[in-house]
Amino acid sequence: MGMTDVLIVGAGPTGLVLACDLARRGAAVRIVDRSPAPPRTSRAKGPNPRSLEILDDLGVVEEVLAAGSAPLPMLKYRDRLPVAEADPWADAAPSPDAPYDRGWLIAQWRLEGILRDRLAGYGVRVEPGREVVGLTQGRGEGDGGDGGHVDVTYADGPAGRARYVVGCDGAHSSVRKLLGIGFEGTTDEDQVMVCGDVDLAEGALDRTRWHQWFDEDGAVMLCPIPGTRTGWWFQAGPERDGRGRPLAPTVDGFRRLLAHHTALPGPALARAELLSTYRVNVRMADRYRAGRVLLAGDAAHVHAIAGGLGMNTGIQDAFNLGWKLGLVLAGHADPQLLDTYEEERLPVAARTLDLTSERLRATLEAIRRPGGGLDAAFTADTTGLGVGYRWSSLAVGGREAEADRPGPRAGDRAPDAPCADATTGVRTRLHRVFAGPRTTVLGFGPGSAALLRGTADAYGDAGVRVCRVYAAHEDRAGGSEPDVVEPGAVVDDAGHAAAAYGTEASGRTGAGTVVVVRPDHHVGLVAPADDARSVREYLRRLHGTGRSAERSPGMVDAVR
Repeated sequence: MGMTDVLIVGAGPTGLVLACDLARRGAAVRIVDRSPAPPRTSRAKGPNPRSLEILDDLGVVEEVLAAGSAPLPMLKYRDRLPVAEADPWADAAPSPDAPYDRGWLIAQWRLEGILRDRLAGYGVRVEPGREVVGLTQGRGEGDGGDGGHVDVTYADGPAGRARYVVGCDGAHSSVRKLLGIGFEGTTDEDQVMVCGDVDLAEGALDRTRWHQWFDEDGAVMLCPIPGTRTGWWFQAGPERDGRGRPLAPTVDGFRRLLAHHTALPGPALARAELLSTYRVNVRMADRYRAGRVLLAGDAAHVHAIAGGLGMNTGIQDAFNLGWKLGLVLAGHADPQLLDTYEEERLPVAARTLDLTSERLRATLEAIRRPGGGLDAAFTADTTGLGVGYRWSSLAVGGREAEADRPGPRAGDRAPDAPCADATTGVRTRLHRVFAGPRTTVLGFGPGSAALLRGTADAYGDAGVRVCRVYAAHEDRAGGSEPDVVEPGAVVDDAGHAAAAYGTEASGRTGAGTVVVVRPDHHVGLVAPADDARSVREYLRRLHGTGRSAERSPGMVDAVR
C-alpha cells in the first residue's frame, strides 16, 4: 500500500484549511470524508477577523469576501412589532494592525467550495464516501524518519497508510472514538434550538437586516443567506409537546413558528431544508494527540453557539497544526514539536468553552427584555485577534525581560502594519510579508542587518525569510555594497510597524530589535539585534541546523 504523509479525516472547514496549508508545503496529503457528496450545510455563519487573516494567508480571502456579505444590523421585535435595532459592528473600524475589523457572513458550503477549489489547485481532491473504521499505529512512533506510520481501515475499499492522521471529523468523531480519547462535558437537553435553511416569498422581509423576534414563549431568528435571492437562515425555539419536550423540526412546524411569532403568514415560507436540532453541548477532548494521530476542530471541542466560535476555533486549530506537521515531515523539526499543538490549543479551547457559555448566558438574559438580542453574544473576545500563547514553550524571551517593553510579547499574534516595498515602493502589509508557509525574521534598526544576513545565509532556502523594516527616514543602503537594498525589505513609511512592535527606540539608537514570527503569525521571540544566539537557537528548534538541513522538497509558496 502507498504511504501518504498526512491523512485528514473530515472535509469541513478545519480539514480543508489543514489540507491547503500542508499541500502548499509540498506534503503528500489525502483528505477523506464519510459523506458521499459535500454536504450543503450553512450552519456556521462565517469566519471571524482572525480566520479572515488565515484565509488571506491561504490566498482565498478575496473570493470569500466576494461570495459573502458584511455582518448585518439586527432588527429586534417583541409581540410582532419592531422595538430596537442594534449593529454590534457600528463602532468597529479597520486599524493598521488589524485590517479585518468584523467577521463575514458566508454560507459554510460556499466557504468549503472555495477551499476545495484552492486545494484542487495543489492537485488534491476530497475523497467522498470513505469512512474510517480502524486505526493501527506502526512501530517507531517516537522519531521522525523511522518509518513509523498509521494503518487505516475503511468501511469499504482498500486500506491505507499514513505517517500522520488528523481527525477533523466533527463532534461525533470516529477518529476520537477509535483512539478511546474521552470527550468530557455536558449536553443540555433543555437548551434546544431548531435550525434550517428556508426560502421566504420574495420581498417578505428586508434582506439588509438580521430579524430577531424574542417573545416570552419563544423566538424566531431569520438572517439572509448571502448570494441567494430568497434564502434565509432560520433559527427558533422548538415547538414542544404536552409535557414540554422539544419536538423535532418540520417544515409545517417552521410555518407555525413563523405565524406565531412574526407578522408573516406561514405560507410565506416556501421551502425548508437542512432541518436540524441544536443542543447546547460543552465538551472537550482530554488530549489532542495519541502518537501519530491528532484531533482538530469539533472532534476536539464543542461549545455553545454564541459568538460564532465553533468553526473559527477549528480553522485556527488547523493553522496552528499545519506548519508544525510540515516542519516535522520535512525533517527540519523534532516530532516533539507536535506536542506544542495541544499545549497551545487545548487551553484556548477551554477558554472558548467558558467564553461561549458566558456569552450564551448574557444573550439568554438579554432576550428576556424587549429590545435584547444576539448582539449580546459579540464582544472584542469573539474576533479571535486577542488569542495568543504566552504560556507556550514556543514563546521565548530574548536576553532581556520583555515585560517592560512595549509591543507584542512572545506568543502574541504578530500585528499587521501597512508599509511599502523598499525596492519598488509598491504598497504592502506585514501580513502579506508573512504570507506563505515560512517563518519570518523581522529586523528593526541598523543593528539588525548583520543578524538578518547571517540568518538568510543559514536558512534562506529552509523555510525562513528575513525582512528588514526600515524607518521612513533611515538610510536604506543595506548589504555590503552602497545603495543596495536587501530583497524583501520594507519601508515603515507611516511608522505603523514600529508602533505595533514597540521598536521606535531601536530605530533611533541603531541598536536594533529582531522579532521571529512563526508561520501562523504568532511572535516566537523578541530579542535585541546583538543577541544572535537566542535567534539561532530558536530557529534551530523549528528549522534544524539550516544549510546542513536538506532542503524541503517541493516547498510551494502561496500563489498570489
